[in-house]
Amino acid sequence: MQNRPQANSTALTIPELAGSYRRQLLAEAKAPKTLLAYMSALDVLCQWLTARGRTLKIDTITRADIQEFVADQLKGHKPATASNRFRSLKTFFRWAVTEGELAVSPMEGMTPPKIPETPPSVLNEQDIKALLKACSGNSFEDIRDLAIIRLFLATGCRRAEITGLTLADVDLDNQVITVTGKGSRIRAVPFGAEAVRCLDRYIRARMRHRDSRLPDLWLGHSGAMTDSGLYQVVRDRACAAGIGHVYLHQLRHTWAHRGLAKGMNEGDMMRLAGWRSRQMVSRYGASAADERAHDAYHKHDPMEGL
Repeated sequence: MQNRPQANSTALTIPELAGSYRRQLLAEAKAPKTLLAYMSALDVLCQWLTARGRTLKIDTITRADIQEFVADQLKGHKPATASNRFRSLKTFFRWAVTEGELAVSPMEGMTPPKIPETPPSVLNEQDIKALLKACSGNSFEDIRDLAIIRLFLATGCRRAEITGLTLADVDLDNQVITVTGKGSRIRAVPFGAEAVRCLDRYIRARMRHRDSRLPDLWLGHSGAMTDSGLYQVVRDRACAAGIGHVYLHQLRHTWAHRGLAKGMNEGDMMRLAGWRSRQMVSRYGASAADERAHDAYHKHDPMEGL
């Protein structure tokens, strides 16, 4: 039986520390989804410890507890979920050491579980054409949805970045939008002629909308559209196009694949997509790497002419 450390009478529990930790994350301007993931990992760990009759005092949690917790997570969840929770907890315990709530993190020296390489799929040219065709029409919704999908495909921006656009963020003459990415980092992202045409048409239609006074770019039936609203647009149009379920991040992967296939260099792609690591370029471009390699071979066949 495992010898558990005795709790210090002054030691706090994870729930007692959670509020301070959350305020630290807010001070670091963590994205809402990141904040939710970090705090959710703490909740899941507390539920797991409680279900096993273990104390939530921070100084009684051992390395063995974390190892058992991660193993349990791997049994019931995807490796990526277990890995994300591992990383979130490691950040929490590191913070607790910095704040003097712990002498040493129980996760010191631990490495996250490996995630099998499963590149997400991208849309092929036929799927893209079908998706765009599904938005053909002259209704406000048709014009708006075509502009939304065109902009996602033309810029590779994240859902929150496109959702958060205002009219002032769109420069049609210079063909650029200004988005706020992760960590509140602002960047300018260019887009092409087709996206300009669709956006211009949408903005004119938007002028006649009852909520046109709002600063938000995308308008729905009841004011500004949300993240969920943009997701529903792509989901419903993909269903109408007969190409199955399409999620917004798939459009970002598609942008990365097509950009690499057309010769965009990694440095430019990182700046445009708001990535700070070349690993992200590799991950987002991995979905159709074989296809690009085959195309490159046929362009540069080493045996051609022999």
